Amino acid sequence: MTTLLTLGIDSGTQGSKVVIFDWNSCQILSEAYASHELSTYPDGGMEQDPSWWIESCQKAIKAVLQQSAIDPKKIKAIGISGQQHGFVPLDKEGTVIRPAKLWCDTATSTQCETITERMGGIERVINSIGNSVAVGFTASKILWLKEMEPENYQKLDMMLLPHDYLNFWLSGEKKTEYGDASGTAYFDVKNRCWSKEILAKIDESGKLNNCLPELIKSEEPVGTIRKEIAEEFGFSSGVIVSSGSGDNMMAAIGTGNVADGVVTASLGTSGTIYANSASPIIDPQGELAGFCSGSGSWLPLVCTMNVTVSTELTRLLLGLSIQELNNLVEKAPVGSEGIILLPYFNGERTPALPQAKATLFGINSINYTQGNLARSAMEGATFGLKYGMKVLQKQGIKAEEIRLVGGGSKSAIWRQIVADILDCPVICPIVEEAGALGAALQAVWCYEQEKGSGTSLKEITGASVQLDSQKRAEPITKNVSSYSSIFDQYLKLNSVLKDTY
Repeated sequence: MTTLLTLGIDSGTQGSKVVIFDWNSCQILSEAYASHELSTYPDGGMEQDPSWWIESCQKAIKAVLQQSAIDPKKIKAIGISGQQHGFVPLDKEGTVIRPAKLWCDTATSTQCETITERMGGIERVINSIGNSVAVGFTASKILWLKEMEPENYQKLDMMLLPHDYLNFWLSGEKKTEYGDASGTAYFDVKNRCWSKEILAKIDESGKLNNCLPELIKSEEPVGTIRKEIAEEFGFSSGVIVSSGSGDNMMAAIGTGNVADGVVTASLGTSGTIYANSASPIIDPQGELAGFCSGSGSWLPLVCTMNVTVSTELTRLLLGLSIQELNNLVEKAPVGSEGIILLPYFNGERTPALPQAKATLFGINSINYTQGNLARSAMEGATFGLKYGMKVLQKQGIKAEEIRLVGGGSKSAIWRQIVADILDCPVICPIVEEAGALGAALQAVWCYEQEKGSGTSLKEITGASVQLDSQKRAEPITKNVSSYSSIFDQYLKLNSVLKDTY
């Protein structure tokens, strides 16, 4: 059997992870990571220069090849997983005009409201594209550029998402696929096409219709690798660059979430909870993101803005190591003795409270302890996921099992808290880097489709995604009951405070 090695690249907010995957043994042979910078601003702006992504990818690719001692010419395909929603504006020469505004940028909330008003309200928006114009989505960033930096807007010739830009770097092709495109808020998820109606509300001149990349299907390659890239890393000239997708789409593939019944939740900087669907699922309230998947179906998803943000800020405030934080949480009682944290340090996307601030509620002279503060940080972040799970359930999504990924999933006590609050069994995949693995598996799929083998993605994930039984947590009945009552308090606090932000 011919060896098939693929490269999976996950370019996230903090850095780039690269893995080499062997389809024959269904194993990751090597992995490497390189970090990059993040620029933050007082108005909620979060930006990165796309050249930083390339630099970190270059470092990680070189490191993974060096560590593995694998002949680079054996790599047959490359897949990219990228942070969603970022706006990469290019001029006619394909040069980046200004730093990319990211998914976590909340400085464009006013522009979200403007687009929604121009469309005639949120109901009209959802009927048109299947989503709301949520804070963090790409559309508002374009209007922001038009209003705040008109000189740069005049230069705009192409609008790419982060993973599209990295594909452009690798292949020279300006294309995107349905999954990542569906997080722009100018894409119709039901009909899988660009929404000229939304684009016209951003700029009635029609300019933006000429700034759109070509749409391709998930199983289609973007193209083949550029000669300069092949020479830089020692790859063969015919290496396929797969369609790639957003990080949530790739993490779904990397956790085997390509069929009904499986729900993936991520405990990363942000929190996401999502499932596979054979048909589009549209939330009339706009809280659920009706995304397309990176596997050819749909990926209804709910995102919260503050998960490990909550625990990391608390850990740093208390001067603790990660292990010390986990130890404190484990010793503290369920419910943190009445302390509830609404962890809206970066505003919040779900529920839609972009201007919200974090609130610590229920403190008294007895319960004000390090342990309770630490546990309330984990519980508060997890209540956000519970809110998201409720949104999914309203749309008929049922979870038999939750596959947990992200940095927070490494904590045994946090896994138990998730199982208890969401009242569902939790398990982690053996491969923790779901985005990078998903990118590598999609690259296998694109390669096999291109060569005419007909191997399905479900077959590929079924053979490659393994679950870690040592990291399984079952809900504890008494804890489930306690958390149900506390969650009701969490909802009441949201309701009372939302008009004060």
